[in-house]
Amino acid sequence: MYKMERIILHCDLNNFYASVETLLNPEFRDKPLAVCGDPKLRHGVVLAKSYPAKACGVKTGDTVNEARRKCPDIIFTPPHHSLYADYSRKVFEIYTRFTDRVEPFGLDECWLDVTASTKLFGDGKTIADNIREIIKTEIGLTASVGVSFNKIFAKLGSDMKKPDATTLITRDNFKEKIRHLNANELIMIGSNTYKKLNDLNIFTIGDLADADINLMKKNFGIIGEKLVLNARGEDTTPVSLASDITPPKSIGHGTTLKADVHSFSEIKPVIVALSEMVATRLRRHDMLTDGIHLHIKDNTFNGISKQTLLPFYTDSATDISDAVCDLFQKIYNFNNQLPVRMLSVSVYNLTKRDEGVQTNMFENNKYSQMEHSVDKIRERYGYGILKRGILLENTFLCDNMKPFDDDEIPFKRK
Repeated sequence: MYKMERIILHCDLNNFYASVETLLNPEFRDKPLAVCGDPKLRHGVVLAKSYPAKACGVKTGDTVNEARRKCPDIIFTPPHHSLYADYSRKVFEIYTRFTDRVEPFGLDECWLDVTASTKLFGDGKTIADNIREIIKTEIGLTASVGVSFNKIFAKLGSDMKKPDATTLITRDNFKEKIRHLNANELIMIGSNTYKKLNDLNIFTIGDLADADINLMKKNFGIIGEKLVLNARGEDTTPVSLASDITPPKSIGHGTTLKADVHSFSEIKPVIVALSEMVATRLRRHDMLTDGIHLHIKDNTFNGISKQTLLPFYTDSATDISDAVCDLFQKIYNFNNQLPVRMLSVSVYNLTKRDEGVQTNMFENNKYSQMEHSVDKIRERYGYGILKRGILLENTFLCDNMKPFDDDEIPFKRK
């Protein structure tokens, strides 16, 4: 039986953060702009930049000072994540007009499988051009779209021509169009992997496509075979349904502290705050955990990590913070170690609440019920309406430490 060739789109909103800021602030139009954290909170890193800033050499990850040296006239603006999430949801709704198979990839990117939509909306390029025009007309943003027969090449296509463009990579033209490109243009190949490929004399996508699979598996494991198949155009990964909600495998929060911390008494409120943020998101997902992970960076950026399993499952910030405090004191001693600059708390080994797990019959249940009640109060009156006493006055906590990352999940439907 004849099987129809898949038609996959990858839609990438151009310079998304900076574009939203420019849309909301017309005075930024055609000016060098960078979205970055607050230097006073030691978060002064460029998260996104406009095309004029990019033309000056400003790169994502540059510090504020580096960006200013490259572009003295640059304008800095703080990120507004809730606004970006709102615009993402609006764009997601546009995608679902064309197909029910829409899979987010980061805040500003999505794959669409429009194979079954062509009889209604035309071929892949026509659909891509229509989507770009609707996004531009209804929302005011631009997008680059790659159209291909698999997800890997569709993603590559959206990166090949920016801004506001459609790139078609077909089974007939892909060898001519992409074999000469560097292998790290493909998704899944970062700088470290690319360096290892170079050590094997693999530099281009063509080199990777021609590579011996056994050699690749020997050097990269099972992922090595996948890299070769991707380069050959043999990716068959499906695009998820728009209605699919994948439960998280871990939940974490981290922060760069306002100032270096020199004692456990100073770090404890930070641990409590991060644990509360993690636990709030756990409860929102209706999940429990028995795996606790702590990561610490000192003021020279050296890191140390430790994890442990609890004897019971929990969604309580009290249980999590108690476990993290124990971990911290086991692996970090301020008497002979440097001050702490960064801290992150995460949980793993997650399970749904209704799956039947071992819990603490007494203390754990008491804390959990209380914190669920706190969630309901905060949902109605705001997160800041109730605070733990230990968090009322602490000079090391950042003002934006709230468990709102979940609300910023790309295209999250409410």
